Amino acid sequence: MDIFERIKTNRGPLGQYQKAGHGYFAFPKLEGEISPRMKFRGKEVLTWSINNYLGMANHPEVRKVDAEAAAEFGMAYPMGARMMSGQTKVHEELEQKLAAYVKKDDAFLLNFGYQGMVSIIDALVSRNDVIVYDSESHACIMDGLRLHMGKRYVFPHNDIENCRKQLERATKLAEKQGGGILVITEGVFGMKGDVGKLDKIVALKKEFNFRLLVDDAHGFGTMGKTGCGTGEHFGVQDEIDVYFATFAKSMAGFGGFVAAENDIIDYFRYNMRSQTYAKSLTMPMVKGALKRLELISNSTEYKDKLWEITNALQGGLKERGYDIGVTESPVTPVLMKGGVPEATNLIMDLRENYGLFCSIVVYPVIPKGEIILRLIPTATHSLEDVKFTLDCFDAVRAKLEGGEYMCDTIPEIPQEV
Repeated sequence: MDIFERIKTNRGPLGQYQKAGHGYFAFPKLEGEISPRMKFRGKEVLTWSINNYLGMANHPEVRKVDAEAAAEFGMAYPMGARMMSGQTKVHEELEQKLAAYVKKDDAFLLNFGYQGMVSIIDALVSRNDVIVYDSESHACIMDGLRLHMGKRYVFPHNDIENCRKQLERATKLAEKQGGGILVITEGVFGMKGDVGKLDKIVALKKEFNFRLLVDDAHGFGTMGKTGCGTGEHFGVQDEIDVYFATFAKSMAGFGGFVAAENDIIDYFRYNMRSQTYAKSLTMPMVKGALKRLELISNSTEYKDKLWEITNALQGGLKERGYDIGVTESPVTPVLMKGGVPEATNLIMDLRENYGLFCSIVVYPVIPKGEIILRLIPTATHSLEDVKFTLDCFDAVRAKLEGGEYMCDTIPEIPQEV
């Protein structure tokens, strides 16, 4: 069969909904200043779908530094990969300050978080090494695993007893092959908001010889006393061997970093293909990241405000009888029951008639008959926003339970204003 013919007849698990949902349920356009209130299809909506946890996106000091750096350097400098011609003192300064913030010896900047994690895994393990990983790991981890030429074992999400069993299997195989073991998990799982059991995984080091890689994209800046991450939250930051975070969440930018002991970071600098063969992170983002890091490392006010809103939102949902699962982070899933057509009617009602925008997750991402409305609180939301949202949810829940959203097909998208 011709490759293009196969693609045209099989659009993929999500692509099958392209005609019915593109531009509305998928690839929606939120326009205007990044804030809790933005424009969607010409109407103002209260949005809970922006990963701007600490409100850095439109912080006046951040915007000033971003603009000044863009004016001074443009978007091209430095040209080339870090190893060839893209190294600057500012890149090195940011790496040193990131390492200090997350309590590691050194750090290495990454052009993009997703790409970076894939390359971290690729660089860390050889074909004789064995990987043990959480079943609900992010797609960037799964893609990194696909590059691994050796064996890997998966344990059910946060199941430490099963993790122990997989470590037993991994230990036998690693000893036979002369390899090592890498355990991979996340600090905060971005869909359900629960945290990886880092303390219990670290405790397994007393029984097994392995290194621990943690993806803390959603934990960096939001978790722990100082905000340095989920490892700090559990008091085990020192036991995380390789710490990864992205700038796309709390830092409201792009890129990321990996932190570890000096020798390992030096190894990454010369062996991570995604950085060796890719252009250096541009100066406006590096300068901007320094300002963002300065703000969040010098004060917990942004994290404290985020948690004020998070606690009000999650507490209010619980008080009103909503199921928010097992979240222990700002990520707030609201679990409901219904089919895909019902879910689309509900979300359309929220957006068109209540002026509220949040993300929706349905089959095939989650099992049939389940609906997840996913909310991301930020330090820029207000308690009034929380109250408004709770009232909106009460209204659509009553309609959902009353059968008002029932239909056989996904409804047509309304005309844009």
